[in-house]
Amino acid sequence: MDVLKAHRMNKQEHNLVKNNVNKTSQNWSNLHLPMLCCLLFFGFNVTSAQEEKETQDDYKPFNMSAHIKNMHTWHGFVVHPGAIFATSLEYNSRDSKLTLGLWGGAGLTTIDVVNNNTGDYVSANYQELSIYAKYRFSDNFFIEAVSHNNFTGVEERGDKLSYWSYDKDQGYNFVDLNFGVNVSKNTALYFATILGGGSGDYEVQDNGDLENSWTHYFEIKSKVWEKDDYKLSLFIGGAWSFITDKTFYTEGQGNIINVGASLNKNINLGKVKIPAEVTAMWNPEKQKAVLQLDITIF
Repeated sequence: MDVLKAHRMNKQEHNLVKNNVNKTSQNWSNLHLPMLCCLLFFGFNVTSAQEEKETQDDYKPFNMSAHIKNMHTWHGFVVHPGAIFATSLEYNSRDSKLTLGLWGGAGLTTIDVVNNNTGDYVSANYQELSIYAKYRFSDNFFIEAVSHNNFTGVEERGDKLSYWSYDKDQGYNFVDLNFGVNVSKNTALYFATILGGGSGDYEVQDNGDLENSWTHYFEIKSKVWEKDDYKLSLFIGGAWSFITDKTFYTEGQGNIINVGASLNKNINLGKVKIPAEVTAMWNPEKQKAVLQLDITIF
């Protein structure tokens, strides 16, 4: 009897211990899922915060660039025939759609201008500081406003320098509105209209009034060959006015003024690649042909 009783008591104690163990295991199982969810939630938040921080850190709103050119051309014009150093300072929005910038050029060589008071030739350095705003509606379409402020030789000619002056007769500030469209992977269209300012975008009427020309410029540029780092593009541009018998670019109402080709490649200096572009430009109206070199420093 004592042995049987002892056996029963041992069995009851064993069942009690087993029940306690099972109960404890069940409690841990009940806690396991909430704890796992908390850990996953915490880890997800930490990872998301790190990724968000990295994304925010990757955004750089300001940028700058520097170029060296053997001359400076624009829309079929030779703006400065000698070497220049060009820089830009830009602000770009987070979505890369809006750009606000300054573009400046300084001549490394001088040109001769005539002093209006003495009639003598004096040396002047090329100086330009233009302001622009650009908005990209998509990768294939943008609109841009540019204030061209080229004040080369203004004071040397005996004129009064006024950076914010847009009078027709002061001759060095004007504004144009530009549109760009990529019609295909290799072909882009560019259209610009001069809105106001000086620099000769007007015609003197018989009564002495100055009639705005509102000159339009249209250009087609297409990449025709590419291999490795080399890219060759051809372009043609023309200007016209519906208002006057002359334009900012031409002596008549319209003409082809910009024909040529551009070859781009990277110059390899060790591990550093420096973009370079050579442009052959011909202006049929002025019978002028030039070869421009543009090297991007950064």
